[in-house]
Amino acid sequence: MPLARRHVWPTTRGPRNVKPRFPIAPRLAPAAAIVGAVALLAPAAASAHARVSPAVSVKGELQLYSLAVPTEKENATTMSIELTPPKGFSIDSFFPAPGWKRSVQQTGSGEEAQITKVTWSGGSVPTEEDASFSFLGSTAGGGDYTFDVKQTYSDGSVVEWSGPESSDSPAPVVKAVSSFGGGTSALTWVALAAGVVGVVLGGIALLARSGRELS
Repeated sequence: MPLARRHVWPTTRGPRNVKPRFPIAPRLAPAAAIVGAVALLAPAAASAHARVSPAVSVKGELQLYSLAVPTEKENATTMSIELTPPKGFSIDSFFPAPGWKRSVQQTGSGEEAQITKVTWSGGSVPTEEDASFSFLGSTAGGGDYTFDVKQTYSDGSVVEWSGPESSDSPAPVVKAVSSFGGGTSALTWVALAAGVVGVVLGGIALLARSGRELS
């Protein structure tokens, strides 16, 4: 005798102990806004002006900075970069810059040494590329720190990156803050993220240049 098949009715009971899911979009909205702003800032950070990145840093903390100076002139190369740090900004050490010779002026000695000027010479950065250098540094306190940058081209012309923000050759500025804690504004985070973008782009330019020299 054939066995009777038991009919199984579909259940309408859902899984137990499932946490309610909240929409992802609202939670990601602030991050998306910052990422979008950084995306808009990135092209500007990659061209047009000399810059020291990150543009926002924590006061008194030793961290990595990057100086990038664009070669804007046609039919000439950047062959020398001179950086004068502002009062209260201390440069601790430098990262290698292949193809460049570095000379430093300083006051004091040992732990009391204070770098007042650094010059990279002997390079040859073509149009639409950046001369990029990295160093460890720190600020003495909060506020704005304005750097002076002197760029010399192969044809002898000089660009002084020391003007106000609205000028054709504005000086690079770093803003030192107490912390990136809860009171930090979205604009500060955007500036920090843009600074990170500047460091990454500077590193990529440096690596690309090193690759060309080795090939």
